[in-house]
Amino acid sequence: MHRTATLIVRVMLTIALVGVLAACSNINGPTPNKQLVRKAIALQLDRTQQQLTRQLHLSEPSSLAIARVRITKKEPLVVQDLPTFRVRGTYNLNVKLPKRQITQRQNPFEVYLQRQQENKTWRLLRPQPTDGGTEVWYSYLIP
Repeated sequence: MHRTATLIVRVMLTIALVGVLAACSNINGPTPNKQLVRKAIALQLDRTQQQLTRQLHLSEPSSLAIARVRITKKEPLVVQDLPTFRVRGTYNLNVKLPKRQITQRQNPFEVYLQRQQENKTWRLLRPQPTDGGTEVWYSYLIP
């Protein structure tokens, strides 16, 4: 009888310890959904397209549409003391050109999404390496 009671106590303590460790490793609150990720990809593509348009002195950027976002991995982390998610997956891109439309299927993506303190807004983070070997994070509000 004594052996059975000891075993039950050990099992209960193990379950409690696993629960505490799981709770400590999780970031509480909402996680990014497909709609938010679609907006983040569109914002990231828009920023890149604006830079290319300026650098190449193009008159008008192409029209881009994001479709079929598939999230394969969400990794919680903390950047600048705020909960952040590194989200990976694939998406389809539709590009409207003046004389035709191009569809690229299953483009891989990786975005960093940071939930703000009030839990109402999200920001797209883009890491940029510096000459000193450190990383600077640029932040853009996701509309």
